[in-house]
Amino acid sequence: MPIKTQSDLPAKEILEQENIFVMDENRAMHQDIRAINIGIVNLMPLKEDTELQILRSLSNTPLQVDVSFITLSTHESKHTSISHLNKFYQSFDEIRDLNYDGLIITGAPVEQMEFEEVDYWDEICEIMEWTKTHVTSTLHLCWGAQAALYYHYGIRKQPLAQKVFGVYWHRVKNRKVPLVRGFDDYFCAPHSRHTAVHKEDICRHGELTILAESEEAGVFLVIGEDGKQIFVMGHPEYDRLTLHKEYMRDKEKGIAIEKPKNYYPDDDETKKPLLQWRSHGNILYANWLNYYVYQQTPYEFIRMEEIIGK
Repeated sequence: MPIKTQSDLPAKEILEQENIFVMDENRAMHQDIRAINIGIVNLMPLKEDTELQILRSLSNTPLQVDVSFITLSTHESKHTSISHLNKFYQSFDEIRDLNYDGLIITGAPVEQMEFEEVDYWDEICEIMEWTKTHVTSTLHLCWGAQAALYYHYGIRKQPLAQKVFGVYWHRVKNRKVPLVRGFDDYFCAPHSRHTAVHKEDICRHGELTILAESEEAGVFLVIGEDGKQIFVMGHPEYDRLTLHKEYMRDKEKGIAIEKPKNYYPDDDETKKPLLQWRSHGNILYANWLNYYVYQQTPYEFIRMEEIIGK
């Protein structure tokens, strides 16, 4: 699948080196293809790393995806340059009148704070409310999933005695739901969080369905009744070394942290981590794009008359 990005986005060169077809806006303008418009509200501090991870994850269907990165007006990013944000991101105020086929709201390193204490909470609430009328399907990741379950359903996150950190096995449930089509009975996925949403709290809401869970890490994947809202409690987009970098960062800061579980060969942090989750992560993103974005996009989003008239 071609990913459409700005021609000078730093992630573009890395993706091309991985033989992922990345198309810039100049080439896309000359194609009579209905591109899927995906917005990404990137709340992670290392935004360029997250850009690369999510673009890589979106690259495994035949669909053409036009990606827009969205930043918040009420929060100042300390780990990404202002020039990068000004060049490649739009504020919510700039896009609020637009419609998107799909939206991704990422995780954020604020999970140990109460939602209302987060400086951009009001703006995130405004965005989540806006998705009800301007987005076909929204995919929420980690803290973004917890925030959305709290905003839309009043489900609170709960602190954990020990951080869920590593790669965990999950069991698929409700296999007939298209979002998990092609999944094996069990699959791996990374987690990195200090809080959780309890299964029993989710099950109180009949419009929510748990699609995958782990005995160690808890609920992983939840879908709303019509697929308009999807909640992923982990990080299927993580690359091979993301957990390693988090682990080494905290060690260097003197923060007490256990090694990521089920991650290093022989539990030896000097050995190259095993990449065990990429295929199912790709299937998850591909199923979301196909069954809940592309096939569900309202007719008025498509501008079919422009295509037929060419």
